[in-house]
Amino acid sequence: MNQNLLQNQFNNGKTKQFQSITRRFLLCIFMFGIFYTHLFANPFHTKQKYLNQIPIKSKHKKPIITIISDNEFTELTDFLVPYGILKQADISELYAIAPASGKVQLFPALSVEVETSFDAFDKEHPEGADIVIVPALHNSQNPIILKWLKKQNEMGATFIGICDGVWTLAYSGLLDRREATGHWYAKDKLIKTFPNTNWTKNKRYVHDDRMITTSGVTASIPISLALIETLVGKKKATETAVLYGVESWDPNHNSDKFEFKWNHYLLATKNYLSFWNHETIGIPIYEGIDEVSLALVADAYARTYRSDVTSIASQTKQIKSKSGLSIYPDITNPESDGINVKVLIPKDGKSFSLLKETYDTIQKRYGETTMEFVALQMEFPFP
Repeated sequence: MNQNLLQNQFNNGKTKQFQSITRRFLLCIFMFGIFYTHLFANPFHTKQKYLNQIPIKSKHKKPIITIISDNEFTELTDFLVPYGILKQADISELYAIAPASGKVQLFPALSVEVETSFDAFDKEHPEGADIVIVPALHNSQNPIILKWLKKQNEMGATFIGICDGVWTLAYSGLLDRREATGHWYAKDKLIKTFPNTNWTKNKRYVHDDRMITTSGVTASIPISLALIETLVGKKKATETAVLYGVESWDPNHNSDKFEFKWNHYLLATKNYLSFWNHETIGIPIYEGIDEVSLALVADAYARTYRSDVTSIASQTKQIKSKSGLSIYPDITNPESDGINVKVLIPKDGKSFSLLKETYDTIQKRYGETTMEFVALQMEFPFP
């Protein structure tokens, strides 16, 4: 074999070796690029949806969503927050309904007018709702409500049980053999009462088939945004989140850090028995008030065991909220001597930011332990 041939073979070998190294190098760059993108991608813009696809009836141009209530007692934040957020997003035909049209007393504060009864809704939509949102109800075994929920289930509705709304869903039998979550404080009792449900923790919300359940009170915010994202996409969910000062609506949650310690129980007893130190917090309501901000702020103050919350207006008629709900004023004299402190809800405030400010104010006014006690009740995820 002559020298030129050997040289050519050597050069060819070097070329092939170089090409092989180049291919491996480019492959490494490509794989690193994928890893880098995954590692440092902004979760706010991820394409992942946190809920599964929700079936919508073919005849509905927009999803038909109902938020049910009980005329006697319905949890304030569980009811008003999803209503306000979904109404502002304008992605559905949204109905606030109750067994009977008329006044609905919310707890721990405020009351609203619900114009649509179960019967009226059924007459308008005999095919049923696409999505039924169930807030915490004082009477979670109301037979009228349980019967209506079962009927909607037969027609293929998807259900969202917010906070202790899961009790109503569980009593209706809809959570049998399903994975579900609930308020941290109720977990042991839920497990004992409904052993056929797989109760899970460390999730703000859980989606199993047509059943969605959430953790405590403030989970009403992320589940509302997750629902918007699933129905119409992340862009609309992000735009809506910005309106309310929310940065994320993912389901990650640490349930284990929520517990009442001895100092919280002691404080609750002390605050409750020290009636001479109790205060009445007056919240002026006005046309166009943001019901989400109102609900979060009122709910927080009403849970201190040191303060009661009342709504104030200069008129006796109901006040229309930003999203069109009619709110009853408790006091129609803004200068009433019975008001110790007035708390204002600004028109341009961001609801989630207002809630955090409210916790700061409660801490300054009633102490850190009271603030912790309120946040634990509302299952607010402090760092």
